[in-house]
Amino acid sequence: MKRIFLSAITLLTIASCSSENETSSGSTPVTPTESMYFPPIGSGSTTWETRSISDLGWHTNAVQPLLDYLEQKHSKSFIVLVNGRIVMENYFNGHTANSYWYWASAGKTLTSTMTGIAQQEGLLNINNKVSDYLGNGWTSAPLAKENLIKCKNLLTMTSGLDDASNGDCVTPACLTYLSDAGTRWAYDNVYVKLQDVVATVAQTSFSNYFNSRLRDKIGMNGIWTNTSDGLSVYSSNSRSMARFGLLILNKGKWDNQQILNENYWNEATNTSQNINLAYGYLWWLNGKSSYHLPQSQYQFSGSIIPSAPSDMYMALGKNDQKIYIIPSKKMVIIRMGDAADGSNMALSDFDEVLWQKIKALYE
Repeated sequence: MKRIFLSAITLLTIASCSSENETSSGSTPVTPTESMYFPPIGSGSTTWETRSISDLGWHTNAVQPLLDYLEQKHSKSFIVLVNGRIVMENYFNGHTANSYWYWASAGKTLTSTMTGIAQQEGLLNINNKVSDYLGNGWTSAPLAKENLIKCKNLLTMTSGLDDASNGDCVTPACLTYLSDAGTRWAYDNVYVKLQDVVATVAQTSFSNYFNSRLRDKIGMNGIWTNTSDGLSVYSSNSRSMARFGLLILNKGKWDNQQILNENYWNEATNTSQNINLAYGYLWWLNGKSSYHLPQSQYQFSGSIIPSAPSDMYMALGKNDQKIYIIPSKKMVIIRMGDAADGSNMALSDFDEVLWQKIKALYE
């Protein structure tokens, strides 16, 4: 996915929240059992409750090594939430709380979420074929093969279309047949056709539907930008990414409002097919017995990020855009920035080293 750079767009002033440097006095690191917190969604609100490292009994001496590593690896922002409260919020390299940055493929999870919302509103069924909504000829595959591709295949990266030939292009000419839908897992950008499906059934633009059904309901900001290849990339400030992570941590519920049906959330954040066990509905899953990587058909053994909690699931984007969600820790972690070590699609060695330093905070 191509980088989309937007200049800093200021819609509201958000006060940067720095982590406190108190000592833990030998306390045992714990995840507090306090109630879940949701920040206000009112226009212009900068309110967000915080907890310090010492409140949690975490190790204050692990903070600076983590921040040094993040800055060294070209990060722009880093946020840690526990029970919805900000524990760390840091900005680097000229980035600010008001700056927008692109989500890249981490935004695939927004498309997954909107597909689920459209289904719960009765507008579509992910088990129906894509051509039911877009008509015949949305690919260059033979009609019989095109008709095998269900919306669910786009959610699970099992369309069978040739990922090597299309690159970022999602026009019909670029979407060519390679294998029957459901028989092959391959990471590509054909998922974006789900945005066309949602726009068609909602009878409005995808961005309008997204804004009314998700963004505005949880107090996010941000915009969709279309590329010349037919892709659509989301950009926002870092707290908006954290708000989305908090919604998903809470099984699609924001405070007392169920935004995304919990049954769909459960399907989206668990293994979705039997080829790549570490993939849900455009979500990456840690702690599985094997996994596949982008641009490869090789099956790797073990967990994607061995140092990270096994119940973690992730939104991962090009050049190390990250949303880590850890239910057992009631934790959401956000990282935005440039590539840590050269351009990459979604996963990189950066994840493993970063998690070693994150774990040093609380273990």
